[in-house]
Amino acid sequence: MTPRPSRRPTMADVGRLAGVSAATVSFVLNPDSDQSISQATRARVLQAVADLGYRPNRAARVLRRGSSGTLGVVVDESAVESPVGQILAGAYDAAAAGQHVLLTMFSGRATEILATCLETLVSHQVTGVLVLCSGTRTIDLPPAAYDVPALVVNGLDATGRLPAFVPDDRGGGAAAVATVLAAGHRDIGLLLGRAGVLATRDRLAGAQDAVAGFPDARLRVHYGNYYLDSGYALARELLDQPDPPTALVCGNDRMALGAYLAAGHLGRRIPDDVSVVGYDDTDPGIELLTPPLSTIRLPLYDMGRAAAAALLAGTAADLPAATALPCPPVPRGSVGPP
Repeated sequence: MTPRPSRRPTMADVGRLAGVSAATVSFVLNPDSDQSISQATRARVLQAVADLGYRPNRAARVLRRGSSGTLGVVVDESAVESPVGQILAGAYDAAAAGQHVLLTMFSGRATEILATCLETLVSHQVTGVLVLCSGTRTIDLPPAAYDVPALVVNGLDATGRLPAFVPDDRGGGAAAVATVLAAGHRDIGLLLGRAGVLATRDRLAGAQDAVAGFPDARLRVHYGNYYLDSGYALARELLDQPDPPTALVCGNDRMALGAYLAAGHLGRRIPDDVSVVGYDDTDPGIELLTPPLSTIRLPLYDMGRAAAAALLAGTAADLPAATALPCPPVPRGSVGPP
């Protein structure tokens, strides 16, 4: 076995061991090279690389190619919650298909930290940057966001300069209400999150779209905060009324779980006494509920993959300010006739 040099081996060391020039070593190790190298020579070079433990100089490769083979990602939360994780999974798959890796940083909601993250990624000569929002919102971006090809995922650039991939929450809100309308329900409790949130406004608009063609339909709109306790309190308030709604359409799956608990505490059976629809389809536990929760799926993975693919293809600048991906219904067992 060839002893490894005490210093870090160089391309010249590999060439000497393989009996070729350093340029030939470079051609073998560069996947973008169009030089014709014989299989025997390629095998000798790769064996020498393995024997010496040679690792290519990444900085030099960046200077040659003008790109680090890296996509930068900035996430607006300090922890990877399940929605962000699914977006990252889609981005990772697209990056891997394009022989890129992800360099991920967490900024929180502080603009100055976001600026630092973006400046750091730009200094690494990333191919592009994805700015991920954990909840759909309009985001104020620092100047560094416009120094590199970039996209916003699950949010909108406040200036409209950067294109974005977002869920079609208006279509999703319509699909949620259409699910219970199709089952025959006309008295529907709509348990939404915070009133000022972009997703809340869009889902309400979609719900109103869905009932527009049903003059006998009634929407009882209540606002909460997208957490389980809020879903429980709102559902209990509605189901405790003398004329409770026959269906509850919830702002997300956590609120729907709260509605399940409220119905159970009041002795109401799902879907025999009340139907329940959630939104998100990001919590794996909802399939274990009895009955399994019918919901609307956020296209988180698809948004991450589409955004990363657009950056790698160099087509981000051609995209509109917002590309809305559909939120399909996921029927399970929580919706029945009134």
